[in-house]
Amino acid sequence: MKTEQTNEEKVVRILSKDIEGKMSLYSGLTKIKGISWSFSNAVCTLLKIDKKRQIGSLTEEELKKITEFIKNPKVPEFILNRRKDFETGENKHLVISDLELRKEFDIKRLKKIKSYRGFRHMSGLPLRGQRTKSHFRTNRRKGAGIKKKVTK
Repeated sequence: MKTEQTNEEKVVRILSKDIEGKMSLYSGLTKIKGISWSFSNAVCTLLKIDKKRQIGSLTEEELKKITEFIKNPKVPEFILNRRKDFETGENKHLVISDLELRKEFDIKRLKKIKSYRGFRHMSGLPLRGQRTKSHFRTNRRKGAGIKKKVTK
């Protein structure tokens, strides 16, 4: 008895991320870290691939084209996720591990130069002006004012 895998059951690997074959191309690409809905839309439009098409039905050649496009995108500046890079001044689009590493280095730099945002990162508080009276209390100890009785 032969078992055939249909397009819907297949799992496709794009940029070291497994995506279910049932998903549409438009929503499936957003599962990759660093790809937003607008970038996914740009990929589909510029490569002339139907957004509603299932990822499992894509050929190897199409998957290769998508991967190459994501690595070197030719899209308008406002869609890129790293404009005017701090070190080089270039406009880049980072995905997966590159994005995580760059974010980590940025936070370390803020802490090193002891900026306001760096201090907020160090103390685990919100950075962008949110109120802290009623929120961001997740790291507080419960019952901080109550002492335990010591029995001898």
